[in-house]
Amino acid sequence: MTGVQMLTVTEDEGEQRLDRWFKRRFPQLTQGAIEKMCRTGQVRVDGARAKAADRIVPGMQVRVPPLPDAEAPRPDGAPRVTNSDAKMIQDAVLWMDQHMIVLNKPPGLPSQGGSGQGERHVDGLSEALKFGYKEKPKLVHRLDKDTSGILLLARTDRVARGLSEALRHREARKIYWAVVAGVPHPKQGSIKFGLMKAPGRGKGGEGEKMICVHPAKMAEYPDAKRAQTDYFTLWFLGNRLSWMALEPVTGRTHQLRAHMAEIGHPILGDGKYGGGDADNAGDGWGAGIGGDLSRKLHLHARSLTIEHPVTKEVLTFTAPLPEHMARTWKTLDWKENDVPADPFEVFK
Repeated sequence: MTGVQMLTVTEDEGEQRLDRWFKRRFPQLTQGAIEKMCRTGQVRVDGARAKAADRIVPGMQVRVPPLPDAEAPRPDGAPRVTNSDAKMIQDAVLWMDQHMIVLNKPPGLPSQGGSGQGERHVDGLSEALKFGYKEKPKLVHRLDKDTSGILLLARTDRVARGLSEALRHREARKIYWAVVAGVPHPKQGSIKFGLMKAPGRGKGGEGEKMICVHPAKMAEYPDAKRAQTDYFTLWFLGNRLSWMALEPVTGRTHQLRAHMAEIGHPILGDGKYGGGDADNAGDGWGAGIGGDLSRKLHLHARSLTIEHPVTKEVLTFTAPLPEHMARTWKTLDWKENDVPADPFEVFK
């Protein structure tokens, strides 16, 4: 059993029902168990009793009562975190001190458990990142399963609150690298389409896919949330593809992927938002190149600048490219050091 936990709703988790938040954080819980904990007052939100259907927003504090240990050994005695997985997640550590850990998350590894994600995810594997602490570190934001790069974990509840506040109030700067179809015109700009969830839960990804809403039509869609992505074209190959720097001014679900697809330049390997246009197939923009480039998603959280919640030092972390993107860079003869680390600052 775990002890009582005080957890902060992160910006990436957005606004949602309390029971759905519990299921994402603790997939071992049943709906009945969540409703019972709420009904008996064991769950509190910002110190007050709450119902399972209540809506929570980023920054709220949720009291989580003792729960069954999701990382308990299996009946056959085998540990939940295998030696190979422990080594993998430990090798992903870019930097750490007594307050926080910075990972370079591998592509294909979910940040948290949830529907269809199974048991192998960063949150579960963080048991191998305790490094002498009694409690495992806590995620303060998330990356999509197939997105690689900088991921922050807090080693104490106090630091988790500080990092979550910094992310929620946009006091941190994130820069992503991506390869996209075609060349955006203009080559530098901002995308300000609102985002809302697609209805339904069909095979096409409805219910897990975001729809873009033109800024002028936001009032017609009350569920849409304002979103902004700044972009800068770092390099391009003819009119076929571009190396992009992307800065999410807001932090909506699938924001970068949906925004780039909406302006006609889907991210390479993004089957959900790019479809065939992202696969480098046929006589389109990728003809003659596609066979040499990976079909994996080419989206990487390259750098993060944030004030340390304890020392107040401003720190910048940079994550090396994952193997499939490094191969693409080699194929296209792109050099990581040939572009500014922060083009948005350099060319202001």
